[in-house]
Amino acid sequence: MMQKMDKGRIAHVVAVGSGKGGVGKSSATALLAIELQRKGLKVGILDADITGPSIPKLFGLSGPLVDRGEGIEPATSSSGIPVVSSQFLVEDEKTPVIWRGPLVTRLIMQFFSGVNWGKLDYLLIDMPPGTSDVPLTVFQTIPVDGMVFVLTPQDLAAMIVKKAMNMARDLHVPLLGLVENMGFLVCPHCHERIELFGTSKVETIATEYGVPLLARLPVEPSVSLLSDQGTLERYSSPETARFAEGLIASVAEHEKRRPTVL
Repeated sequence: MMQKMDKGRIAHVVAVGSGKGGVGKSSATALLAIELQRKGLKVGILDADITGPSIPKLFGLSGPLVDRGEGIEPATSSSGIPVVSSQFLVEDEKTPVIWRGPLVTRLIMQFFSGVNWGKLDYLLIDMPPGTSDVPLTVFQTIPVDGMVFVLTPQDLAAMIVKKAMNMARDLHVPLLGLVENMGFLVCPHCHERIELFGTSKVETIATEYGVPLLARLPVEPSVSLLSDQGTLERYSSPETARFAEGLIASVAEHEKRRPTVL
């Protein structure tokens, strides 16, 4: 078992994952960070999806990163959210990161321990799809306080997110809750809620695993538009606010259950 690194001045480290690509996990991570920031909390994002980084695009950020002798300085969003990502290490957004597993895992560790994060209330780790090298590195070397799981209503997404939840549970990582993305669309004319991708499974899964349902996020065209423009920080909604409030409550509840070390 690898030794876990010290959190230093970071109060809470929360991983956000799904096990599956294409469910809007990075968007959910970014929206969560934005809402936590609006509540007056200091929040950073570690983009651990090394071969498919999305976070910089959502915030309109680019590299390169610099090191002034006190650690790597993260890029900073317009609202002050520090971000590190492999996207800042390549020439442009079309350049692929073609690295073997050991290089990827070392970079994850460097992004956590070698970055001048400053004092943070929350560091969110945007996890890649799958249940192999990178998730193992994160869980075994970074002191993660828990994980949030993102899914969409399809049966396939529900099946894959259960794999991710079981992996986290097997590695003794607290399950902080579920968020359903693209769960419904509100018609702009008649205001009817339409379930584009089928009946929601999220409440059933939440009950099965004994975790809170943090939020159901709708299909919202403006999210795609703002993401493409790199101005996602302009978006707000009652659902994303509820997401942040749910996470704060879940983290507090898990802290109360944590055994006291004498």
